[in-house]
Amino acid sequence: MEKDRLFIFDTTLRDGEQVPGCQLNTVEKIQVAKQLELLGVDVIEAGFPISSPGDFNSVVEISKAVTWPTICALTRAVEKDIDVAAESLKYARHKRIHTGIGTSDSHIKYKFNSTREDILERAVRAVKYAKRYVEDVEFYAEDAGRTDNEYLARVVEAVIKAGATVVNIPDTTGYDLPEEYGSKIRYLKEHVDGIDRAIISTHCHNDLGMATANTLEGVINGARQVEVTINGIGERAGNTSLEEIAMILKCHKHLGIDTNINTTKIYPVSRMVSSLMNMPVQPNKAIVGRNAFAHSSGIHQDGVLKNAQTYEIIDPKDVGIEDNAIVLTARSGRAALKYRLHVNGVDVDEQRLDKIYKAFLQLADKKKEVTDADVLMLAGADTAETHAVKLDFLQVTTGKGVKSVASIGLDISGQKFEECSSGNGPVDAAIKALKRIIRKQMTLKEFTIQAISKGSDDVGKVHMQVEYDGSVYYGFGANTDIVTASVEAYIDCINKFRTR
Repeated sequence: MEKDRLFIFDTTLRDGEQVPGCQLNTVEKIQVAKQLELLGVDVIEAGFPISSPGDFNSVVEISKAVTWPTICALTRAVEKDIDVAAESLKYARHKRIHTGIGTSDSHIKYKFNSTREDILERAVRAVKYAKRYVEDVEFYAEDAGRTDNEYLARVVEAVIKAGATVVNIPDTTGYDLPEEYGSKIRYLKEHVDGIDRAIISTHCHNDLGMATANTLEGVINGARQVEVTINGIGERAGNTSLEEIAMILKCHKHLGIDTNINTTKIYPVSRMVSSLMNMPVQPNKAIVGRNAFAHSSGIHQDGVLKNAQTYEIIDPKDVGIEDNAIVLTARSGRAALKYRLHVNGVDVDEQRLDKIYKAFLQLADKKKEVTDADVLMLAGADTAETHAVKLDFLQVTTGKGVKSVASIGLDISGQKFEECSSGNGPVDAAIKALKRIIRKQMTLKEFTIQAISKGSDDVGKVHMQVEYDGSVYYGFGANTDIVTASVEAYIDCINKFRTR
């Protein structure tokens, strides 16, 4: 049986990057884009060009950096948006403008204060305008999940006649049940004149935990493009996970639907995105979570040892997980470190490699083994040298039955400051000492600790949210000492609001 082709539209760099605290710079976005190309993604949504100069520049540079995937730029149904998107795509070999407007009665009434007829006219006008610049135009009907099917079909039919090559049917709020979303796609297939001239695309959010199920139902009912992100990142509860859709179709071959994804690249790309965005992957996350192929039950362990297929429907190697973690030690040279960075999708010049290597040797002296996850952490943490506020030293006394006391030294633009404080535990003491130097009214809103792997000498990653002057800033720190990592995360927040 000849398999149907499903196109993979990755929006990690647009919808995924809208997660608070996960913004990437242009260099980092190019790193991700190159790995998405190697992964086999068909379309890369590179950004929302009119939203900021940074987003515009990222679309321009990504267009130069990758070869065969289509580069897509998002717009509203506004001529100026479309003009700017077209300009940002000027270097793309294959270019697409993704324009659209809300179609649910809720959006029409409360967001646009408009009517169904006016929205339909604006949709058609936007597609025709985008068509002046590019042949490949995708139209999104925002909040299609809550849009009346009959009206949605009218809009879709009109934009296809106007020249849309792809029609995107987003479940923007993650509201639909799988059967409801699947039947919506089927309704469009059966009731839209000219639907065969366009590809139907899914774009599902995970607010109720149904993004993957809804996407799959959309595909089964005729959608042939899926809009997904690495690790399922995205606004609120996230988007449909690329790795889940790719592996579902790989495991369920009877569906007769194929993708261009090289699944052996999934795990390295997942780790790279997690590291660059400082966004932990939950241990029990399907496909790429730390525990996805771990077995603790005695019965499960016995079964897997006898035959892996008793409890594993996926060979870990199929998603790029090696049987044994690659380990570096203090005796490893620059070449080995550079190679491990390259394998994990991070290419560095010699100057940056030297900085990372120095940090690597310091870490290798503290740990018996330095894993790929540690290496990615080092690659993401080497920018701290340019910060105005740096940690000089930290000394903490703590223990059962004694009050925790911390002494801290900071370098602020070349000036040295020292303070000490007691607190309810070592982290509290250290941050109180830090705040005595900074003397700003800051409020810790969120504090999350993540171990990179499992050892007692492991590197701990700390993510923080600190509120200052009405704004929330996101910080990240990593160290084998969790108190130091916590202070570094707090300092990261301070550096961000100092440079605002």
